[in-house]
Amino acid sequence: MPSEPDRDPQGGRRLPPDHPPRDATVAELKALAHPLRWRILRLCWDRPLTNKELSQRLGVAPATMLRHVRALVRTEFLVAEPVRSGTRGALERPYRSTGRTRRLGLIGDPGDGLAGQADLALLDAHRAEVREAGPDADREIARGVLRLGPESREELVERVRALLDEFVERDEPDGEDLGYLWSLVTRREPGAAS
Repeated sequence: MPSEPDRDPQGGRRLPPDHPPRDATVAELKALAHPLRWRILRLCWDRPLTNKELSQRLGVAPATMLRHVRALVRTEFLVAEPVRSGTRGALERPYRSTGRTRRLGLIGDPGDGLAGQADLALLDAHRAEVREAGPDADREIARGVLRLGPESREELVERVRALLDEFVERDEPDGEDLGYLWSLVTRREPGAAS
């Protein structure tokens, strides 16, 4: 069973685990190939949620939600917390994110398409969060094109990761709840060989 993550002594929120960079297994790619599962992981990061709470929050039937939760538990992206008493005395089991997706490479065999499905599921989950935030939500977005050699590209990736790590570690208890997505992709000309 995964170890308990560190807690921030002042705010009580979990600090991000320091998982080493690694590529996802086939089982992990399969578990992450659905946008709803990315949403579940995000919602269970700040506080543990039950299957019922998740199904209500995301508008999905409890049986469907349970199938997604079980897939995330099997791959240790979610962990079950101790059973607790609900508002009417019923027993319920909350789940929390383990942070195992942090620094997880979504890379796989190009022939199986799982890595691509996981990439698109992540983008779809982020898109759903943007829609859910509504038109009046504060947003920052940048999109553009870069032309960089291998060394400059690696420098960019390392600097952005370091900057994100710095801010993730701050986790200010009274701060605003922000979602982010960092993505860099090599553009290919139509018809060009991969």
